[in-house]
Amino acid sequence: MKLQVKNLANEAVGEIELDDAVFAVPVREDLIFRAVNWQLAKRRAGTHKTKGISEIRGTTKKPYKQKGTGRARQGSLRSPQFRGGARIFGPVVRSHEHDMPKKVRKLALKTALSAKAAAGQLVVIDDAVAKDHKTKALASNLKAMGLESLLVIGGQTLDQNFVRAARNIPLVDVLPSQGANVYDIIRRNVLVLTKSAVSDLEARLK
Repeated sequence: MKLQVKNLANEAVGEIELDDAVFAVPVREDLIFRAVNWQLAKRRAGTHKTKGISEIRGTTKKPYKQKGTGRARQGSLRSPQFRGGARIFGPVVRSHEHDMPKKVRKLALKTALSAKAAAGQLVVIDDAVAKDHKTKALASNLKAMGLESLLVIGGQTLDQNFVRAARNIPLVDVLPSQGANVYDIIRRNVLVLTKSAVSDLEARLK
């Protein structure tokens, strides 16, 4: 697959050949869903907690005698049917993390890249370098290119001026090539790759 390479001034500066094994695999929504679910599950703190009956502060005395009152038998005021009592089967502190095979993760990332390429939402630029850290200049460049919601993936090291300039622009994310992931790719409308990012991703995913 051939794609035009542009610079930040929206000028064509050449072409690049994208590897079909990475950027033209069949799009599988089930794999993208699994990868996003796996990523978001890892982020969850899992600190939700409710008190069981053994953790409720209160008396252990039987509320009233077993028989003769005409009411239902009760053994504790800390039971869930009483106000201030325990919660049955409530959430406990736990990890939501689950396993996902490396091969499936790899295929999911290739699927996300291919989905952007198939939808015409993949842009390749020569380099993500800014002269200074001013946001205004970069924002005007992106607007001239017709880009609003985008993820920029650079090489293994990022230009700090570019990172600082992009930091204050809404709906713009910047990642190094080793940080490329399914969730960040699909949450933005357009994926912007540098030439070094393309080579890094192809070497990583082949």
